[in-house]
Amino acid sequence: MAKLRAALQIKRIGHGGTLDPMATGVLPVFVGRATRAADFCGNADKEYVAGLKPGLVTDTQDTTGNVLREREAAVTAEELSAVIPRFLGAQKQTPPMYSAVKIGGKKLYELARRGIEVPRPERDIFISGIELLGCAGGEYTLRVACSKGTYIRTLCHDMGEALGCGGAMSSLRRTKAGAFTADMAHKLDFILAAIADAAIDRYMIPVDSVFSDYPAAALGCEETRKCKNGAPCRAPGLPDGTYRFYSPDNEFLLLGDVVSCEIRVIKGFY
Repeated sequence: MAKLRAALQIKRIGHGGTLDPMATGVLPVFVGRATRAADFCGNADKEYVAGLKPGLVTDTQDTTGNVLREREAAVTAEELSAVIPRFLGAQKQTPPMYSAVKIGGKKLYELARRGIEVPRPERDIFISGIELLGCAGGEYTLRVACSKGTYIRTLCHDMGEALGCGGAMSSLRRTKAGAFTADMAHKLDFILAAIADAAIDRYMIPVDSVFSDYPAAALGCEETRKCKNGAPCRAPGLPDGTYRFYSPDNEFLLLGDVVSCEIRVIKGFY
């Protein structure tokens, strides 16, 4: 983020959800007024492709950590497939000690580096899908679709425990974050080069793409004027629901709820 801020010479810059240190993949970056949408992306569902190494248990729950236990584990695809259903749907998950979660004002990884382990409150998460993609060299590749706040490291660790041999995450790539997918992404060096060549506008995505799951609605000139002045505005005839609102010249104005034809602004972008 610091490199992008310096290259773009802009203060207002944010991102749509952190990645594990060993992870690669999609990290939406928001610039200028678009930073108002960063939280919406951070709260959105994610998709990952992860490596699971059975038989290995580490203090970080991935292969970068200190080994706590290691054993030969001849886990079959059938055995792994049999435990996957246990980890689908709404559930509780305990964050790992090596994480940025704060307890008593201290980040857990800071305590973990000092050899301190503390109780962590469980989090509500939702895993909508786990697909077994393949196996190579005794390691399995999984595609995981999940809610915000899900630790894939912990999922791998817990699946290893369910298999009775332990497990650790060996790789992680985020393939989707909200509306943004891997085929929309570019590497940092590519973006920095585009900035240097004054070609970055080619790779900017309109902020309303964050809300592509919601239907679009147009406001007339008078309602647009009221909206931009912060006055109450209406959407006559529009059913109750959440909409992307645009001006007559197609400027994205806001995300808002319609209740009895009254527009309640969730977030404005004008």
